[in-house]
Amino acid sequence: MNLEILLLLMVLPPLAGAALNGIFGRRFLQATVSLIGCSGSGLSMVFALLSAWAYSTSGSQPAPFIHSYFTWIQAGELHADYAFYYDRLTLIMTLMVTIVAFLIHLYSRGYMEHEGGYYRFFTYLNLFLFMMLTLVTAASYPLMFVGWEGVGLCSYLLIGFYITKKSASDAGKKAFIVTRIGDAGFTVGVALIFWTFHALDFQSVFATVGRTPLRESEGILTAIGLLLFFGAAGKSAQLPLYVWLPDAMEGPTPVSALIHAATMVTAGVYLVARSSIIFAHAPFALEVVGFVGCFTAFFAGTIALTQNDLKRMLAYSTISQLGYMFLACGAGVFAAGIFHLMTHAFFKSLLFLAAGSVMHAMSGELDMRKMGGLRHKLKITYATFLVGTIAISGIPPLAGFFSKDEILAGAYEGPLGKPVLFWMGTLTAALTAFYMFRGLYMTFFGASRVEPEAAHHLHESSSKMTIPLMVLAFFSVIAGWVSMPKALGGSEGFDRYLEPVFNPATEALRHIPSSEPLLSAGALMGFSILAALLGIGIASWWYLKSIEIPDQLAERFPDLYRILTHKYYVDEFYNWLIVRPLHIISEKFLWRVVDVGAIDNVMVNGTGESASNLGDLLRRIQSGNISSYATWVLLGAVLWLLYIFANQT
Repeated sequence: MNLEILLLLMVLPPLAGAALNGIFGRRFLQATVSLIGCSGSGLSMVFALLSAWAYSTSGSQPAPFIHSYFTWIQAGELHADYAFYYDRLTLIMTLMVTIVAFLIHLYSRGYMEHEGGYYRFFTYLNLFLFMMLTLVTAASYPLMFVGWEGVGLCSYLLIGFYITKKSASDAGKKAFIVTRIGDAGFTVGVALIFWTFHALDFQSVFATVGRTPLRESEGILTAIGLLLFFGAAGKSAQLPLYVWLPDAMEGPTPVSALIHAATMVTAGVYLVARSSIIFAHAPFALEVVGFVGCFTAFFAGTIALTQNDLKRMLAYSTISQLGYMFLACGAGVFAAGIFHLMTHAFFKSLLFLAAGSVMHAMSGELDMRKMGGLRHKLKITYATFLVGTIAISGIPPLAGFFSKDEILAGAYEGPLGKPVLFWMGTLTAALTAFYMFRGLYMTFFGASRVEPEAAHHLHESSSKMTIPLMVLAFFSVIAGWVSMPKALGGSEGFDRYLEPVFNPATEALRHIPSSEPLLSAGALMGFSILAALLGIGIASWWYLKSIEIPDQLAERFPDLYRILTHKYYVDEFYNWLIVRPLHIISEKFLWRVVDVGAIDNVMVNGTGESASNLGDLLRRIQSGNISSYATWVLLGAVLWLLYIFANQT
């Protein structure tokens, strides 16, 4: 079967599933709804695998496969087709998205079976998958933007899924508004691309940039790069636009796993990686990407240290891990960023789904201070959460070790790598291991702190939920082995596979002078492992052996503890700087003065009152009384005569 047909068959099933459940789902049984939803994502995964096989066995690869299905926009010089761009990067993204999405669809059958709006949930999930596949297969920036905005819409719908819960609807609005701020930068960046290159398809834009001599047009490319990154920072929750992601945990847990850990939030990383040639010709913009990613990783990691809500801790962990991916891209090692994107999708979705299993057993409770000792009751959930925790902590031989080690090595010796990036990244790795094992110990170890009523209902989740957990745990173990580092005798196969995609950017960055690294690859790896072990050791000491130490530290350093528990007061600062002034302007001026005073009183009510008053007057004149008419005629004649006499004099 031709690749262009396989790609359509990969993208369209979830759209069909969303349409069927969205239109008729209210009348369907739950089994029918889940069959349609899971079939849509399952078929998409099957055709993603077939597309990967067809592309890999074709004689054209590693060159990208580009196919236009029809003209979408034609207005003067602006031309955009509904076209797909499929290369090795697209192959990895589509496989990762469809596999994780299918497993989460399966998990959702058990998690959502007692919730209202079951058909609505699967409609949104299928629609999200369609939009995400549109984003990663698009052959142009406008079509990518359609998928970009589509996943934003689905994120809003899924975060606010519990429509009767105010905190959920507020979180949905917050996510929608904050990410739209970043999208404004993306939109201006795309407009600047068209103004500069008179094209918006990847093939034309990348070819033109590649032919541009270095240092020529660097200013305009820097502006484009910074604008695209601003959009990426919104979608991928980087400073200063990260504040929506922790609140997004108000949505159902499968949403947290699919959208806010594995797929949608990685769209920003994909945008930067896909536009690597633009960033390579704008090294200042690329350095901004690296430093923002590095600082975000550390910043979010410090907040996660004191979080007691299990899902919010994982949310800040996601922000931190996304920072690692941007750090890799900013250091010029784009393949390492995509490698971590892939491994992170498996172990972070595993952690979120395992947290959902805990929440399911605890009747919705997420406060880790009210847990403890759950490993005896939730054996499969505990085992899979442990695998995910070890993986994200970067302990060999699990997946997170290989990808995180490659990022830290690139941060030190990459084209734009710097020792400060490496050391901050290594410190963040220690923080990651600490707060993840803190969460593991508070949830599954120690004496039970579960309320008696909740303890009575404790039980392991059904196979609908535990089987996807075990599959994701399997991938969390083996996914990193596709790219064994050279320091361990490997060939870094993942990097070599993506080399044709990123080679133009790598060549463009070769002109940047670099000094001989002082530390060997083995030493860098050793520091990475040592940092993770140090974090695990401290967490084990404080939360297994001497459990009074955390409370003692909180009492000894109350100001620091308060700052961390209140997340540096960033939300409060935004509320003071932006939200409250907007509310005041909206209420005091726009509503009372403009809307009520000007529009209502003058234009709407005033017009109506004037017409009513005029009607009253005319009604009195047209009374039907002959003597009244005679009086008006006489009055008119007198006034007319006075007017004539006045003009004659």
